[in-house]
Amino acid sequence: MTTTPAPLPSYRNLVGYGGHPPQVQWPNGARVAVSLVLNIEEGSEQTFSRGDPVNETIYDMVDVLQGVPNLTMESHFDYGSRAGYWRIVGLLERFGATCTVNGCAEALEMAPHIARDAVSRGYEISSHGDRWLSHIRMTPEEEAASIANAVRRIQAACGVRPVGWHTRCPHTEHTRRLLREEGGFVYDSDAYDDDLPYFAPGEGKPYVVVPYSLDTNDMRFQRPDSPFITARLFAEYVNDAFDCLLAEADRSPAMMTIGLHTRIIGRPSRSRGLEMILEHMLAAGDGAVWFATREQIARHWLATQSG
Repeated sequence: MTTTPAPLPSYRNLVGYGGHPPQVQWPNGARVAVSLVLNIEEGSEQTFSRGDPVNETIYDMVDVLQGVPNLTMESHFDYGSRAGYWRIVGLLERFGATCTVNGCAEALEMAPHIARDAVSRGYEISSHGDRWLSHIRMTPEEEAASIANAVRRIQAACGVRPVGWHTRCPHTEHTRRLLREEGGFVYDSDAYDDDLPYFAPGEGKPYVVVPYSLDTNDMRFQRPDSPFITARLFAEYVNDAFDCLLAEADRSPAMMTIGLHTRIIGRPSRSRGLEMILEHMLAAGDGAVWFATREQIARHWLATQSG
């Protein structure tokens, strides 16, 4: 007996560019656009001590503590704001690289020193939500209110309005529509499905999807079965991805995302991995890499690909 599979939801697209990606011309002829994303979440994570029903459970070990505060977990997160951030931005400054600060509104409010410093360095401030929470259980009305709150709070904390968005996954089937209805957003990163940006379908002003990545991401250090035991293994993995995209650039220049977290890659034992990545990319020669914010990538896409 055969059955007819249910049709794919309208928001899914299994074809993409269909093996014929657009001939992108990155600024100055760069072959790979590299987006370093520095996630600022510290202080906005779930903590029983601040009224949440649960604590976060994963740091350098898995620790499920219910019904009472987990002070160890809170201290682990605090490292990112106190020490990790400064080590990371020092490396970026040394190598002349910029980044997108993907900040939860509450985290930026609670760490005004980071908000001020990031803006002074010319980093993009993107929204990682009102708090470091998934929207998956929210009604559309609740989600719209959360988006509006995030915009308002980030603008107050940083003095700039975010034009990019990335939900703590998973997002909902309504998220992108609500972002567009909120207005002011140029792109979101709630997709993991391509090596290039693309235009979101829908009516109205063109809107760019700048795909994110969880494989070239330091969060994998904290998986119980993590493949990244050392900074060198992380660097090798990320550099292999870069080398692949660089070799394919004759056919089509691409984009690469590297996800970073102040409490993770900011640790001394891991920061060397970021250093090796930046060294490797710059060693590829002039014109090989364009370190860009996600806003720069999205606006370049709008300017060159919208016809």
